[in-house]
Amino acid sequence: MGKLFGTDGIRGVVGENLTVDLAFKTGKAIAAVLKEEKGRKPLITIGKDTRISSDMLESALIAGICAVGGDVMPFGVLPTPAVAYLTVLKGADAGIVISASHNPYEHNGIKVFNEKGYKLPDETEAKVEEKLLSDEPIAVATHDQIGVLRHGLKQAKEAYINHLAGTVESDLSGLRVLVDCSNGAASATAPELFGRFNCYVDFIHREPDGVNINNHCGSTHLDSLAGHVVAGKYDIGVAFDGDADRCLMVDETGGVIDGDKIMAVCGMELKRRGKLNGNTVVATVMSNLGLHEFCRNSGIDLAVTSVGDRNVLEKMVECGYRVGGEQSGHMIFTEFATTGDGELTALQFLQILARSGKKASELASVCPQYPQVLLNVAVSNEHGVKECIMASEALREAVEREERRLAGEGRVLVRASGTEALIRVMVEAKTEEIARQVAERLVERVKTL
Repeated sequence: MGKLFGTDGIRGVVGENLTVDLAFKTGKAIAAVLKEEKGRKPLITIGKDTRISSDMLESALIAGICAVGGDVMPFGVLPTPAVAYLTVLKGADAGIVISASHNPYEHNGIKVFNEKGYKLPDETEAKVEEKLLSDEPIAVATHDQIGVLRHGLKQAKEAYINHLAGTVESDLSGLRVLVDCSNGAASATAPELFGRFNCYVDFIHREPDGVNINNHCGSTHLDSLAGHVVAGKYDIGVAFDGDADRCLMVDETGGVIDGDKIMAVCGMELKRRGKLNGNTVVATVMSNLGLHEFCRNSGIDLAVTSVGDRNVLEKMVECGYRVGGEQSGHMIFTEFATTGDGELTALQFLQILARSGKKASELASVCPQYPQVLLNVAVSNEHGVKECIMASEALREAVEREERRLAGEGRVLVRASGTEALIRVMVEAKTEEIARQVAERLVERVKTL
């Protein structure tokens, strides 16, 4: 990847390495590249999550785009997948999302979709980055060539909600559902969306104040949701992250239904209905061995990619597969979306739950789960540090040594985070105690590198 664009766009702590000046220049660079590629004035959509910095970065991006001669269609606070969908619907040339997903409020990011609703191709990213890092000034527009704002937030939001609601074929009545909006973008859409159905739905963490996004709530902090589900005797709890592109759930007992279990349930249902293209589910190397076991026992092929929903999507598009995702909750249903969509995922699972007549815990139990320990090691934020650690011969030898100890009854995965200054150590084993011991030894080894 480049020096600015990571695996999920430009990320950083606002005011430190993600500044208003950088956002302004990024807006100019994106509009300039699109103008060159299209040979005309481009139209760019923008959506954002609820972080305190999102308004500021949005203003800077809009100013940069208009200065170069691009038009902007701002949607306000909307989930990331809504921007991808609406970019296509509105015939725009690109869509920008201002969000740092599941990260704390002080972080933010700039992610770009192309005119087809897919993440910006590497070649276009490289052109944008080249302009950002070049000393050559980007030509600005004058007179009637200056860009303008085009509005239509209410209609756009309604169109997205109509689209999601239209994917549900079953009656959801009888279900008691609790939804955790993570004080993020889902707060703007989930109440109206879930209100379209006959199920009983309550909401928590849907009062964003700019700094409480993902704060002990949402898909990265399920304890609050689990407690409320059990206490309120709900059938299921649904949790989104800050930009609502991922979804995790808890069953009626408070047990976690992660991305692997969601993929298993949805994949099995698609197979039953003759709609599982290629008889294949797509997952990443982070998926639990339990998903592998489920697929073997169910006669489903499992395609495995590198970490990242971009890699999952590329495989799905290449082969025409319909369902894939990550253990962390990024689920992609290519029949309905071009990117991960938490609310879409929730609706697909809920309709299966309603049709099954089973409890959520029973439905999700089809996919076993091996004990897994995931530990993060903080490293320097300096450029190249993560790459140097991952290339270390000492780390390779340590991993091989631990794999020999597991003797085929577990696995080890050490990788650099694509969005944070972290090395992630994941271990699966027959028992949690063994997995933790292996993970802790590897963490100590990483710290010495």
